[in-house]
Amino acid sequence: MLTFTDIETAAARLRGVAHRTPVITSRSLDELIGATVFLKAENLQRMGAFKFRGGYNAVNSLSDAERARGVVAFSSGNHAQAVALAAQLHGCAATIVMPDDAPASKLEATRGYGAEVITYDRYTEDRAAVAQAVVERRGAALIPPFDYYPVMAGQGTTALELIKDIPEPLDALIVCAGGGGFVSGCAVAATHLSPGIEVFASEPEQGNDIELSLRAGRIVSIDVPRTICDGQQTQSCGLLTFPIMQALLAGVLTVPDQIVIQVMRFVFERLKLVLEPSGANALAALLHHRERFANKRVGVTLSGGNVSVERFAALMNGTEAC
Repeated sequence: MLTFTDIETAAARLRGVAHRTPVITSRSLDELIGATVFLKAENLQRMGAFKFRGGYNAVNSLSDAERARGVVAFSSGNHAQAVALAAQLHGCAATIVMPDDAPASKLEATRGYGAEVITYDRYTEDRAAVAQAVVERRGAALIPPFDYYPVMAGQGTTALELIKDIPEPLDALIVCAGGGGFVSGCAVAATHLSPGIEVFASEPEQGNDIELSLRAGRIVSIDVPRTICDGQQTQSCGLLTFPIMQALLAGVLTVPDQIVIQVMRFVFERLKLVLEPSGANALAALLHHRERFANKRVGVTLSGGNVSVERFAALMNGTEAC
């Protein structure tokens, strides 16, 4: 089981390497939501997302001999960039398996960090199987995107920083979720530091595998979600993340894509920040379910900002359909 000590160890590894991203507040946002909201701006993290924390901690956790054989990861974009950058910083080779329809900006950035990219069809091929074949062929270390304790520990440092950087305890914390690594790590940190806090996962309405899994009491798999939140197009949560979410989450908040676009616009116009769709999902969930959080102190992760100018504009002007 992931422990708070694991997260503290990850925080020590990341000190001076990862950015300690700011906590942002807005009176306009508070009035809109009817709560006091604290935004952890991980869109300002290295490589543009919280994923750097887990990717770096995982690569740093390997032995010198393991790193010498290189690392392999599979991801739709942000974990890909995180592992590529972490490998570059450690001087080791990285091979990243990415869907062929991943945003071009994420593909280019991953290659820009020096990684070799192997593409696959997300609707007909199993990305884990493609990655495992590379691992067996090259003898490299596999770094999964969420179901891996070193990754989860690194992601959990986000909540650790947020809670330590605000003056009074939070009533609730909302964290976007794909496979559950981010919200699991944050839940371990948050519930340790703030007993009584309620931690919620947020998912797209069309990709609610965690909600279905927790309701069923077992891991439920779904078809690849058709959602603009490309970082949350997972089909199921992990064997390691599921029991943590079962034990520590207060609930799951789902949100339609159209609300995600509204939040991206609001954050751009009022807070002067750029978010990718998945990066806006947690705040969109808070807006969509705001009655539940009336008059509470709520922490929210802005998890990433890796979106091209062209796609951002298309989402804002309605030329990319939800």
